[in-house]
Amino acid sequence: MNEPERTRLPTWFRVPLPAGPRYGALKTSLRGLGLHTVCEEARCPNVGECWAEGTATLMLLGDTCTRGCRFCAVKKGKPQGIVDRDEPKKVAEAVARMHLAYVVLTMVDRDDLPDGGAAHVAETVRRIREACPGIVVETLVGDFAGAQRDVATVVQEGRPDVFAHNVEVVPELQSTMRDRRCSWDRSIEVLSWARGSGALVIKTSLMVGCGETRSQVEAAIERIAAAGVDVLTIGQYLRPSEKHAPVDRFVHPDEFAAYAEIGRAAGLRYVASGPLVRSSYRAAEAFLRADVGARKPAFEDPYGKRLRLPVMH
Repeated sequence: MNEPERTRLPTWFRVPLPAGPRYGALKTSLRGLGLHTVCEEARCPNVGECWAEGTATLMLLGDTCTRGCRFCAVKKGKPQGIVDRDEPKKVAEAVARMHLAYVVLTMVDRDDLPDGGAAHVAETVRRIREACPGIVVETLVGDFAGAQRDVATVVQEGRPDVFAHNVEVVPELQSTMRDRRCSWDRSIEVLSWARGSGALVIKTSLMVGCGETRSQVEAAIERIAAAGVDVLTIGQYLRPSEKHAPVDRFVHPDEFAAYAEIGRAAGLRYVASGPLVRSSYRAAEAFLRADVGARKPAFEDPYGKRLRLPVMH
């Protein structure tokens, strides 16, 4: 296969343009409060679909990351310790205003902060809980520079329904795709620490199409399952710009389906695997079927019907 054929976008990547009343209202609300979403910062192709369905991924601690991974479109720089102390309140206000069923709180890496921003994330979860008792909250966090106490802060003080941290790529590509301060072993430790701290559901994500082999992906899935992870998402890497790592190949949907089967056979409770799957892609669809929702009150959606979160078996 020559280079143009390897990197030409396949037909299965066609997605509808963002539209609809909830999408427009959410965008207006976020702009008015000065909040950031990874949906936009990372140029996710699914932003319209997720926002229209009542799922949003809000990015905490500003829009500037202290790390420089080769796959990520989020701005890199030196925040110099600056934090918007009103952000937790603003996020809770936005979530309540938009009647979200599921919210993902992600964050930029903040190596410039003593706790990496852990207490800020925990406070944001608490504020959302006060404003929206029925919502499902996922925290998608960094590795906190390997500080176990900071992982415990998010889990025990914030008490999110889902704790997520991404290994991003197979172990063999860590040094070429992620910032030098990241590592597969540390990421696995973070997931294990979260379980030991009492996290209810543990989640991680893999990108493929970066140069890995199929056997490397299969081995990574096995290791992720062995670490006690409940949920795994696997998606196609898409190059944000010419400055980022190139796409090695576009993985066929059949291969994604095979990875899902391997994950389920390895003991993972839920696997979302497909070309357009992202770490927080269709999070509501995956987790609205999870047992975390069975303990919550019914969700009144002004954009649709009354929804109660059923149990995933």
